[in-house]
Amino acid sequence: MPTPFRHTEPLPPKAATGHVAEVYAQAARDFGIPEPAPFVALSSAPVLVAPAWALMRESLLAGPGDRTGKEVAAFGVSQANRCRFCVDAHTMLLHATGDHSLAERLARGQEPADERHARVLDWARRTRVPAAAGEPHPFPPEEAPGYLGTVLAFHFINRVVSSLVTETLLPAGAQRLRPVRSLAGRSLSRTVRRTAVPGASLPLLDDPGRGPAWAAGTPVGPAYAALSSAAPMGAGLLDADDQDLVRATLRD
Repeated sequence: MPTPFRHTEPLPPKAATGHVAEVYAQAARDFGIPEPAPFVALSSAPVLVAPAWALMRESLLAGPGDRTGKEVAAFGVSQANRCRFCVDAHTMLLHATGDHSLAERLARGQEPADERHARVLDWARRTRVPAAAGEPHPFPPEEAPGYLGTVLAFHFINRVVSSLVTETLLPAGAQRLRPVRSLAGRSLSRTVRRTAVPGASLPLLDDPGRGPAWAAGTPVGPAYAALSSAAPMGAGLLDADDQDLVRATLRD
């Protein structure tokens, strides 16, 4: 039986324990999706899945800034990284915010009609190239933890998905049909429009640190610090040539 995963065979989510089980529980409550494929793909590495979830949750779901704007940012990053799965997911999540016109404009390859959303989308796309998306940011300073955390979370998640998850978000690619993606988004609307409590994911992190200055005083900081610490751990399993190959592939 085919699975949505590549190069990995994660344990069934029902078998999850500890921090992995709590990630699934929080995802069901705060994201509306009990077993999100990117996190299931990482479930065999609790030290990685917990901070990956924490950064996404604390920035996109619970961080400062409106959810629609941050979904546009996540869409832009995913588009720049050519992550079809995530592009389709954020199109549906934009439907969930209630902005159906915006969701469909992006699905058709058009720019947002709203000037602010257009600036957010352009900025998010440019973050793929280091230092290409400098100031001024298309959001006020107090919303920086939410927006910056979101784009950094999805630069990581996009790469996980592109490596370990197939491009098919729904069976038979049904998300390509407008009525399907609209209906799927509407099914998540109650959860998306409910405010998530900041900081709920931090107990899943082991000694995360305070994080960068741009996230100071928010749960985004410790979540980012934890993921920054955990993400490079696998490099020790590769020799120098393999590490160079991975870096070159990610740059491309």
